[in-house]
Amino acid sequence: MDEVLLRSLTPHVLGILVRRGADFASAEDAVQDALVEAFRVWPAEPPRDPKGWLVTVAWRKFLDVARSDTARRRREDLVDVEPEPGPAATADDTLQLYFLCAHPSLTPSSAVALTLRAVGGLTTRQIAQAYLVPETTMAQRISRAKRTVGEVRFDQPGDVATVLRVLYLVFNEGYSGDVDLAAEAIRLTRQLAAAIDHPEVAGLLALMLLHHARRAGRTEADGSLVPLAEQDRGRWDTAAIAEGVGILQKALARDRLGEFQAQAAIAALHADAPAAEETDWVQIVEWYDELARLTDSPVVRLNRAVAVGEADGPRAGLAALAELDDALPRHAAVAAYLHERDGDLATAARLYAEAAEKATNLAERGHLTRQAARLNTRLRG
Repeated sequence: MDEVLLRSLTPHVLGILVRRGADFASAEDAVQDALVEAFRVWPAEPPRDPKGWLVTVAWRKFLDVARSDTARRRREDLVDVEPEPGPAATADDTLQLYFLCAHPSLTPSSAVALTLRAVGGLTTRQIAQAYLVPETTMAQRISRAKRTVGEVRFDQPGDVATVLRVLYLVFNEGYSGDVDLAAEAIRLTRQLAAAIDHPEVAGLLALMLLHHARRAGRTEADGSLVPLAEQDRGRWDTAAIAEGVGILQKALARDRLGEFQAQAAIAALHADAPAAEETDWVQIVEWYDELARLTDSPVVRLNRAVAVGEADGPRAGLAALAELDDALPRHAAVAAYLHERDGDLATAARLYAEAAEKATNLAERGHLTRQAARLNTRLRG
């Protein structure tokens, strides 16, 4: 079963159902039901036209619900437009669906959550982790958003800022999670950049390209993580780095700084260093200061503490870290790294083990466990 294929087809099928008259919430439910059916049927009977199969099954699932719900009065009209057998249309509705999910009737956070679930194909747990909230809280937020959009017409698409936030979160999940969505996020952001002249769209595209350029060096053959400082920079995609830097420079020249441009500037400084020890950490701290001013994000301040530790020494980094809530994701991992650099191996080993227990990504958990074991071996020796 090709899970990546199914996820890539989800927005296309959803768009077809919405265009044929299904309300968004019901269409999303029907597509999810069709995906479940695909997982059951495809291993034994793979279809010749996966997209067409999903459209047909999802539409029938929708009609089954429509016949027994308030849409019964429209039943005959819906049956009349049931798609004929054969290949499905090739139009790409994904970016349009991103805008439709960012409906003015929804709060930005609800719009992002709904789009990630319905169009991006992420699970409720993955979205909750991205938002740093409990899974039950996110499930309730998504349910409320689905009820809201079920009562409105999609004639007022949402704003660019919300769409950018969704694309950013989809890319991050694809870059660090178990399902590869990063390339799809880059493709859609390219489409958006071609359609809209906006410095933050350009900033996001630059950020994605600069991060994606380092992807080949992020893991070993066995899937284990390689820290940035230890990566083989010869494996980085220099063409993608050059493209990202060029896009970023043009965006910054417009003097309308936003958070994605600031993040891209940090990524560019990492990419520009020939070796880890040549990284301009002082300038990176300055960019983190700008980013913290723009976002007031605790995660940004956590990453800033690492940069301060590199620029001004581990004790300065620990002082910056002490100002933050130790319940933040990755707080223990950052503390462990800074304590190790400060020479306190026992504390670092304990914190690496604690961070490994909290890690939700298997590769990250394995990396942190190995770090704890490495230090414990040194302490016993």
